[in-house]
Parts: sequence; structure tokens; C-alpha cells
Amino acid sequence: MKNLLGIGECMVELSSAGANDLMRLSFAGDVLNTLWYAQRSFVKSGNQWSTGFLSAVGTDPMSEQMLAFLSAAHIDTSSVRRVAERRPGLYMIHLDGAERSFSYWRDSSAARLLAADAEFLSRQMEQADALYFSGITLAILTDADRTVLLEALVKAKAGGKLVAFDPNIRPALWTDKTKMRDAIIQAAGCSSLVLPSFDDEAEHFGDADLEATAQRYQSAGAPLVVVKNGPGEILVAEGKARMSLNTPPVDIPVDTTGAGDSFNGGYLADYLVHRDVQQAVRAAQKCSAQVICHYGALIPMDA
Repeated sequence: MKNLLGIGECMVELSSAGANDLMRLSFAGDVLNTLWYAQRSFVKSGNQWSTGFLSAVGTDPMSEQMLAFLSAAHIDTSSVRRVAERRPGLYMIHLDGAERSFSYWRDSSAARLLAADAEFLSRQMEQADALYFSGITLAILTDADRTVLLEALVKAKAGGKLVAFDPNIRPALWTDKTKMRDAIIQAAGCSSLVLPSFDDEAEHFGDADLEATAQRYQSAGAPLVVVKNGPGEILVAEGKARMSLNTPPVDIPVDTTGAGDSFNGGYLADYLVHRDVQQAVRAAQKCSAQVICHYGALIPMDA
């Protein structure tokens, strides 16, 4: 069975459970969310791919609960390092209609050390058939650990593995916006597929249109770029070819948390099997449309 390995952070998620200020506890994180929906799609289609998570957690009860949660979702945790002196990060979702904002507590999260053991990192990546990471993965690492990760990704790409990257730009996680932009461009050069969101790219790179985003990431070294655009048209840039695809409307979205992550999961699950870009985009749109009609980043595997 082939394996898609996601590299990133899983956090404790708190979201509203309704009246009386009750909060619901779950686990989520951008890379984990994508793995969740990729695994869900793999199971539904019955193909021979599995998912694994490369990260770091503590040895505390919450870390144990997190690992049990991932295992129950059939996401392999054998690539998760244990760091005794650290704990998982935490975030809270705030909703305004269907739009969301977040508060974070993650400065000392164990996941910040996911690339601290270069030998372990390299060994786990070598065993995977495809890799996925994000701009948040980059942001939580030290400069030295980020370099270790990017060098390992260059090696993976050169070895023929699919390396997929969502820039998922979060400037609050960076101390220097120039360093943020440079790291994102460097990561795109390590990747064979980039999945940016146009609103983020326009705000932080000044892109005038979707084509500018696609050209910038292709110039960095990514041969395939799929530019997400909320409810607007999606642009696929593969080599010199261009394809615009409409986004079907969603009647009553209730929570856009995880919209981009679920798109990525649906896309990767279909693309890894069929290698058909248009079919993968349609599968991704279907997955994302279902997710934004539910509350929270993750909907049940059997929904």
C-alpha cells in the first residue's frame, strides 16, 4: 500500500458547542485536516493508499488522547516523535456568521521540534510515496530545522516523490515578513505541486490576478500549481498549459473552517490515484463544499 505522509502540527481545537458558552474539544491543524480528508477519500474509493502523520507530541494525557484520535481515523502515527518536556498547542475558533477567526496558544508546542532529529525525519520521509506540508509547518520551525526539512524535501522531489505544498500564509507566526515570503518561495522550489489560496497571495505577495500567483510559483520551480479562489474560478497551471474551472455554489455554508485544507485532501486523494488534474479539482470542490456545511475543521469519516 502506498503512503501519503503529511508533515505538520496537530493542535487541540476548541469550538462552540452551542448555548451557555460550552466548548467542544477536538483535534485539528492544517496538515492534519488535509490528511483527514485524504484518508476519508481513500477509504470511500477503496484504493490502495494510506495516510501517515510526521510530527511531534508530548508524553502527557492530552498527547495520548491525540494519538488515539489519529489512530482511530486510520492515520498512521508511527512517524510522530515523543518529546517529554513539551505539550500540544491549542487554538479556539471564533465564528461571525460562517466566517471564522482564531486564538492560538502554541509557543511551546511539541510540533515545533518535528524536524529537530534530522536522521529520524529523513528516514520517515524516505519510506513515504508522497509528501505534503504547509507554510504553517515552515513557520513553527527554527531557522535551522526549517533548513533541514527543506533539504530533505529537495531530496524527495529529486527522487521522484510527489511533494505537495500549501503556502497557507499566516504572518502572525513569523517575526519577519521578508523571511516568511522567502521561505515560502524556497519551499515552492522543493515542491512538485503548490496549492495556494489567491486571497492570501494577493495580500502578502501583491499578486494582481491568479495568473500572477501561478507564474510566481512555477518560476520558483513548481511544475504544477492549483490556485484556489474561494467561490471564484480556480486556475490550474501545468507547465505552459492553463485551465480555469468554475466553483459550484454552496447553498448554506455555516463554517468555512477547514475549507482549503479539505480541498487539498480531496485533491491529493484523487490526483495520487488518477493523475487527472481536472477530475482532482472536481473531487476537491465536492469535499470542500460538504465540509463548509458543517461546524468545525473535521467532519466524521463516515459522513
